[in-house]
Amino acid sequence: MRFEITHGPPRASASEASADTGVSELFLVHRLALVRLAFLLVSDQETAEDVVQDAFAAVYRRWSTLTDREHMLPYLRTAVLNGCRTVLRRRAVIGRLRGLQEVSFWSAEAAALLGETRRQVFLAVRALPRRQREVLVLRFYLDLSEAEIAQVLGISRGTVKSTASRALKTLATELQEER
Repeated sequence: MRFEITHGPPRASASEASADTGVSELFLVHRLALVRLAFLLVSDQETAEDVVQDAFAAVYRRWSTLTDREHMLPYLRTAVLNGCRTVLRRRAVIGRLRGLQEVSFWSAEAAALLGETRRQVFLAVRALPRRQREVLVLRFYLDLSEAEIAQVLGISRGTVKSTASRALKTLATELQEER
């Protein structure tokens, strides 16, 4: 019998090294934009970061089974969006069970930085129904096309158009009333 002695840590397999490199590159390039997207939907920085980290962890775990690696960003956006939906559902259930009102997340610094007008717009967008809010955030924050939004949300382009139109009409009315 022959034994080999190796020095140092065990080497990663080729697929693990590929996953490390691929996910690391995606993380460096897209993390901040995805955290901002999540923040706009869940209104909490820590939760937004957790949602994004969970999405990247899921990509890492599934790396060897993902065949279309050139289109990972839409996959990540969808994973972040679904993670945000899960967070919001949990919050709604907990709020109903406890009968608690939502606590304002605005710190004095954040309110001063955003300014009153931007804060009003942010709050008005936040008050929109979930799908309308998602469509507007994807359209105007991430500057996605109707086709890309449809892909991320799993809806038709026509639904994206009509949803965006209704959302913008609601925002115009809401913000006009606040003046």
